[in-house]
Amino acid sequence: METEKTNFKIYLKIFWGTIVATIIFTIVFFWLIAYGKIGLMPTFEELENPKNLIASEIITSDNQLLGKYYKSENRTLVEFESLNKHLVNALIATEDERYYSHSGIDLRGLFRVVKGVVTNNTNQGGGSTISQQLAKLLFPRESNSGIKLVVRKFREWIIAVKLERSYTKEEIIAMYLNKFEFINNAFGIEVASQTYFNVPQDSLKMHQAAMLIGMLKNPGLYNPVRFKDRSLTRRNVVLSQMKKNYYINREEYDSTTTKPLEVNFNRSALKKGIAPYFRKYLERTIISSKPDRTKYGNSDRSKQKFLEDSVAWHTDPLYGWCNKNLKPDGEPFDLYKDGLKIYTTLNYSMQEYAENAVEFNLKRIQPSFTREVDAKKNPPFSNDISDEDAKRLLRNEVFKSHRYKQLKKKGLSQERIMKVFETPDTILIYTWDGYKDTLMAPIDSIRYYLKNLSSSFMAMDPNTGAVKAWVGGASYGFTEIDMVRSSTYKRQVGSTCKPFLYTLAMQNGMSPCKMVPNVEHTLINPDGTPYTAKNSNPSEYDGQMVTLKWGLAHSVNQISAWVMKQHSPALMKDLMQKLGIYSEIPEVNSLFLGPAEITLYEMIAAYAVYANKGVYTTPIIVSRIEDKNGNVLARFTPRRHDAIDEKTAYLMTYLLQNVVKTGSGRRLTYNFEPFTEYAGFEGSFAGKTGTTQNQSDGWFVGYSPELVAGVWTGANLRSIHFEDLGRGSGSNMALPVFGRFFKQVFADSTLNYTQDFEFEKPENFNIDLNCNDHPSETEENIPVFDDIW
Repeated sequence: METEKTNFKIYLKIFWGTIVATIIFTIVFFWLIAYGKIGLMPTFEELENPKNLIASEIITSDNQLLGKYYKSENRTLVEFESLNKHLVNALIATEDERYYSHSGIDLRGLFRVVKGVVTNNTNQGGGSTISQQLAKLLFPRESNSGIKLVVRKFREWIIAVKLERSYTKEEIIAMYLNKFEFINNAFGIEVASQTYFNVPQDSLKMHQAAMLIGMLKNPGLYNPVRFKDRSLTRRNVVLSQMKKNYYINREEYDSTTTKPLEVNFNRSALKKGIAPYFRKYLERTIISSKPDRTKYGNSDRSKQKFLEDSVAWHTDPLYGWCNKNLKPDGEPFDLYKDGLKIYTTLNYSMQEYAENAVEFNLKRIQPSFTREVDAKKNPPFSNDISDEDAKRLLRNEVFKSHRYKQLKKKGLSQERIMKVFETPDTILIYTWDGYKDTLMAPIDSIRYYLKNLSSSFMAMDPNTGAVKAWVGGASYGFTEIDMVRSSTYKRQVGSTCKPFLYTLAMQNGMSPCKMVPNVEHTLINPDGTPYTAKNSNPSEYDGQMVTLKWGLAHSVNQISAWVMKQHSPALMKDLMQKLGIYSEIPEVNSLFLGPAEITLYEMIAAYAVYANKGVYTTPIIVSRIEDKNGNVLARFTPRRHDAIDEKTAYLMTYLLQNVVKTGSGRRLTYNFEPFTEYAGFEGSFAGKTGTTQNQSDGWFVGYSPELVAGVWTGANLRSIHFEDLGRGSGSNMALPVFGRFFKQVFADSTLNYTQDFEFEKPENFNIDLNCNDHPSETEENIPVFDDIW
């Protein structure tokens, strides 16, 4: 008997000892987890500020989304108040029926899971609450097996309870839906809605919301793009849960489950979208670092680029903004993670019109250009270069190609690589109708891209500096070279440079009506050699007295040479710099012919001085930047300075209006086929065409009082060009883009631009502009030298 009592006491001690030890162990275990002694436990600050990687958004001046910047996570946050009610109801009904009655851990759900394990019933459902699932998303598991998984599960319980104490139920739902990855690069419910249905989440229908909530169980398994039937079945399970929990009735359930998925897959990464060149330029600009001389080459072009970047770093607040500005934690802003809202000056409609105008003109002139270059002895290169130079240029393009670099990495010899390039293969090439598979040798694909013309366009408000449209080149599939403001790919500007020389003349008291001799003029270069300017086209007015107005209208070289003779290349260079030209300008007597390589951006800003009554205004592309919560971080305003006086600006506008009325820009006034799609304007634009040597570059820059725009057109290599001036002139290659753009802008009443405009005369302006260009000239026989059709 005593033995039995002794044994009972021992068993009792063991029992209670075990109970106490278990309790102590559990308390210590949870304490160790809670205080981060076993694995990582987030701090209170981390729970209060969980890190989401949020894509930065690019927004137009009319509040349209241009695109986003992100690297790994394309995410847009949504507040609970803005969440679609179907999403919230479906989430709670499917993932956590008792969400509003627990504090982070659902004991009934846990017992249900245990029962399912014991009875081998896998359809009992999961035991994780929404708060636990959020904990898992915010602080991912390091391991899914063994003791680490057990520890991680308990840690999620603790984190879930802490989340419930730190946030409201509504905030937790919003955080969860914003954090979840719906695959296909769709992070968060807003991007998922746009990706799978091409609508914002607040516009989702019930069955669409149910499909997205169904993906929460396993987005890869229930991917509606790859597994439609499986996704449909899962969606109906969600709808069934909504019916079970009284969020919908039987009638709604029956009508909704019969609907198809209605997926409208719109993965943003697969689309270049609108304004791709602009978005890329803005990205490079805003994340730029302080220029380091050792990272630039030693060529003259590299030195010039370093100089321009250095000036931009110190004078342009947008250049390197992310690295020049710090967050409260002392870290620089991250364009790809911090959810910045970048409000640009672009107008969405005007950007669309600009891209349409560029595409319209390239499709118009490309067929004849293709036929011409295909007939060359070394297509697509001009016949005026040697066979050896053609081979060298093509070889250089091969060396720059991605395919060549990949083969070089694999260790293939030069001979083997070139053999690969000459062997036909199935290649994906870009056309105006999209990408197409084509049987073609890789070297022929390079020739294909080289012979496609490109064109760039920019429009800005001359008064505010706001850039309204930016097209860097042809469709992004043809080339990614941005010709609006590329420091590397500047082009000669041709006769669009002549107005700068005439500005000197007007500034120094000459009248547009001044008569000068239209004869050859010889100027002496700095090295003592003579330079003689001749007209590119013979005229019945050669050897006669003509006005400066007539000389600029018809882009007559001999008249420009006479003006240069009265001044100097140094004075012209100085004026160009006052007008905002920052590219290198050679001090040569032929400067008025446009040998300087200048960006379209600079040319448009310089011409804007005339429209803005002599005041230079720096073009701006961003008006403000906000953080993810809408707090304004920066505002941007243009820099201004007086470049020329108002009277000179008006005289130049008068001269440039005459270019459009009677000279090389006269095509804008034609009101008959085939010009009506881009010409026939009533208002008198001011503008100037430009054509460089061998027709390698075609230019047109023009303006109304409210809008300045410019166009460049040409091939990416100057050795590929039209042979004749009729098709290769600025009036044919570039001017139609300008005209097509303004046709669409004037037709859009929401933009409030009108072609019924006039340029305002300065006060006390008393210069007589009623002059006869030439005694024998009449309106009917005015020649148009730069406008051969």
